[in-house]
Amino acid sequence: MRVPSLTLAVACAALLAPALLPAADFRFDEEPVAWREGDVRAADLLAKVRDCVQISRGRYRSDDGKPANIPVCGTRDAVFWKADLDIDCDGQTGPRCNRRSDPLFSPLTAYQQTDGRYLSAERLPYIVVPAASGIWNHRAHGVHGGAVAAVVYRDRVQYAVVGDIGPHDIIGEASYATAKGLGITPDPRGGGTPSGVTYIVFRDSQVKPIEDHAAAVATGQRLARMFVNGK
Repeated sequence: MRVPSLTLAVACAALLAPALLPAADFRFDEEPVAWREGDVRAADLLAKVRDCVQISRGRYRSDDGKPANIPVCGTRDAVFWKADLDIDCDGQTGPRCNRRSDPLFSPLTAYQQTDGRYLSAERLPYIVVPAASGIWNHRAHGVHGGAVAAVVYRDRVQYAVVGDIGPHDIIGEASYATAKGLGITPDPRGGGTPSGVTYIVFRDSQVKPIEDHAAAVATGQRLARMFVNGK
């Protein structure tokens, strides 16, 4: 079950009126992401994160009310966790992500595009990291807005960026476009998957501009190859 993002919680008093929100320039006869991206197999990435060296002080819940049993793990080059995938539909209003389709919709994301607009969950594959807390401070481990992630589900690899910040005690959320690329139902009301998703974020990586998905794929492919090959 999704809960309101940290961005929504701290900014609800300052939400822009819907009429002032820029509409996403998006056609649904175009796939927002590729079915598979890159030449690094999902199995090869999963083999590198089979064992967990926990770097978080505590553990996260997958959903509100669930047990806190998900650690954040780390290697020299990446941090990772294995969780569910809840659908984040926040950011620019579009035909699939809006107040009617998503009761928890927020027109805000933690990070913005270079043109000042918030990110588009429909178009941009991004993941959500928990707000910094005593459990884990992502910034202290080289994870910032625009950091590149490889999200793995079954035999698919979706490259994405860190694009939003969620509650401090819950982990396992990604944008509509990320879910769609992984073959997961992206409906914000009933989509997502309860388990089986691995999030690998490459330390100290960053895509600029954050909305440049092609750059995220190119950087992700390069870092994934290095990660798998131990370079």
